[in-house]
Amino acid sequence: MDREGPAGRARATHPGRLMIIAADHPARGALAVGDRALAMANRFELLQRLCLALSRPGVDGVLASADVLDDLLLLGALEDKVVMGSMNRGGLAGAAFELDDRFTGHRPEDLVRHGFDAGKLLLRIDHDDHGSLDTLHTAARTIDAMAAHRLPVFVEPFLCRRVDGRLRTDLGATAVATSIAIASGLAGTSAYTWLKVPVTEDPDDMARVMETSTLPAVLLGGEVGDDLDGAYGKWREALRLPTVRGLVVGRSLLYPVDGDVAGAVDTAVSLL
Repeated sequence: MDREGPAGRARATHPGRLMIIAADHPARGALAVGDRALAMANRFELLQRLCLALSRPGVDGVLASADVLDDLLLLGALEDKVVMGSMNRGGLAGAAFELDDRFTGHRPEDLVRHGFDAGKLLLRIDHDDHGSLDTLHTAARTIDAMAAHRLPVFVEPFLCRRVDGRLRTDLGATAVATSIAIASGLAGTSAYTWLKVPVTEDPDDMARVMETSTLPAVLLGGEVGDDLDGAYGKWREALRLPTVRGLVVGRSLLYPVDGDVAGAVDTAVSLL
């Protein structure tokens, strides 16, 4: 399947649009949601929230690491759902080697063997880190391998830098546009490449930024803090852009401040 989207057991409820719940954060050691340091550490609670989210009308599928997908398969929660495997989880959150983002998760052949629908890779680039070239090279060859299997791959690109030893993502218009341009040009073909992009620091910049590529894109949720209503507004505006084809959101919907997972998911679905 090419840019028309994942060839899953189910088509998107909204024609041409995807609503995917993301739950691949724990595999990178990212367990915090807002000021709750271990919010995602309870696997039983995470699975309960995921099953609830996946049961809501309009939710097309899930993005997760192999262990989470195995659990969801055993629970029967993936019937008629689009399933996306998370591929590189080696850049552990807060580690000195965080930018050395090895492909420690799904390989293309794993996705084929399981009959999953797509893969996702994280592409973080620091112009001051020589290791970013290795990340670019590995990402390009992984995109090639996915294309050889005719599987869509969702590339999540960021420009980032270290500030006082901590990795910071640049969501300015120039940085996001640059990251999109770099990601779009990787590998020997872009026929199976989708982009997974953040809303820019200034949401008014999104229209200009998304003109950087003709590739289809989905919006990621990111850290929204307590202002979920504000995030809905930003997503709503960005979803009107011609190449934006859906949402891939995790923590903000699975762990909303008010605890109402169904309500948060239903509101996100309504934006499509």
